[in-house]
Amino acid sequence: MFGIVRPCVDHSCASVLTAWRAHLCGLCLTLRDHHGQFARMATNYDGLILSVLAEAQDSRPAAQRTAGPCPLRGFRTTGVVSSGERGARLAAVVSLALAAGKIRDHAADGDGMAGRRVSGAPLRHVAASWSVAAARDAESLGFDMTVLTEAVDRQVALEAAAAPSLLQVTEPTETAVAAAFAHTAALAGEPRNAESLREAGRLFGRIAHIIDAVEDLDEDLARGSYNPLVATGTSVAEAGRLCEDALTGLGLAVQDLELRERHLVEALLVGETRHAVRRAFAERVHPTDPRRKIAAGIVTFLTCGLYRPPWSRYRQGGEKGRCYLSNFGCGDCFYGCDGTCGCS
Repeated sequence: MFGIVRPCVDHSCASVLTAWRAHLCGLCLTLRDHHGQFARMATNYDGLILSVLAEAQDSRPAAQRTAGPCPLRGFRTTGVVSSGERGARLAAVVSLALAAGKIRDHAADGDGMAGRRVSGAPLRHVAASWSVAAARDAESLGFDMTVLTEAVDRQVALEAAAAPSLLQVTEPTETAVAAAFAHTAALAGEPRNAESLREAGRLFGRIAHIIDAVEDLDEDLARGSYNPLVATGTSVAEAGRLCEDALTGLGLAVQDLELRERHLVEALLVGETRHAVRRAFAERVHPTDPRRKIAAGIVTFLTCGLYRPPWSRYRQGGEKGRCYLSNFGCGDCFYGCDGTCGCS
């Protein structure tokens, strides 16, 4: 599983975690049911947002079924979104296409297993079969897969041509995610949401691409691999500014949506995306001198957590959220709580 949107298990609202897991496990089983067991490897955290968006706009909650025991759930059964739901199927289609594109990208760069001429052939074959399967299911959902395949091809071309700006490099990702987000409005029968969803998808795609570049920066430098920041001469600080600007626009786009249920959408697209940006840039924006970290840890301990260093994810919370002697409640989540989840 990969992606940037991962709710905190310890401090997220119970209703958010339950609903998120229903969509996550539902995506995994939808991939299995429609594309085979191995396709479950394409399950990712960000793809399930499409399932969430489709359900949030629909006049009815998504149909659920009981999933069997799974090691990732401690061998417990649970209710998950049915693989027959069109939102879950769209999430599966896009997840397969993204995974196939990632494999082809690694093959083009000569990275990892996919980049090996002989031993990487089976993996490249899997990518090709996933692309065909995704296109077939996308057609049944009325989703034009060419926007995704063209985006992948354009991405490879931009990287080969050394695009002059970071936003030129992120454009294919932005376009692809925007199209997928907008199509959830068509699935739910809410065309008035299409443009706001397109804008939200464009900005979410930008953030996800930049975070991926920041997290891979050290490894790419060590291996001499392509990295958007290095290729475009973009500093980490400038990349962080672009993400912050995109977060603002993303929040406004989400506010404009007409939704039957807002809590999970706002928790993932607003709160957890902001958390992902902070997580990616914290160690790079702030000094990582071990002596400073030790000193900060001592002060945090002596003040019972009321002091938190700039890189701490708890720094933005209120006094109650920072203190070790207080219990975290929903109100201390990054995205807040609407008071109806019943977990406080």
